[in-house]
Amino acid sequence: MGDELYKEIILDHHRNPRHFGTLKKPTHQAHLENTLCGDEVTMQLKVEGLKIKDVAFSGSGCAITIASSSLLAEHVQGKTVGAVKKLTTKNVDKLLGVKVGPAREKCAYLGLETLHRALSS
Repeated sequence: MGDELYKEIILDHHRNPRHFGTLKKPTHQAHLENTLCGDEVTMQLKVEGLKIKDVAFSGSGCAITIASSSLLAEHVQGKTVGAVKKLTTKNVDKLLGVKVGPAREKCAYLGLETLHRALSS
């Protein structure tokens, strides 16, 4: 796949984020902000047993922040908590389809950091 396709995926998830909104009675949640740019993400999860039954995120930010949070939310639905806790920045890069530069890393990984924080709450 070429870079253009990845850019289209990022723009699509930014314009039409999946799992955007809030959950009624989440079992886990966290909110983090990127103080450098003002981006913010809230992740909410419904965990039943060892599986993530539902996930939602909300927040505001640049295309990379929203797209990576959307892709992550889509990716973790139905996964085990253990598998999600093992996700790394390399997994986010793979979901985005590009390796983000140092200036955009905080944006790209804010959703992952928020997701991990929610699972440890």
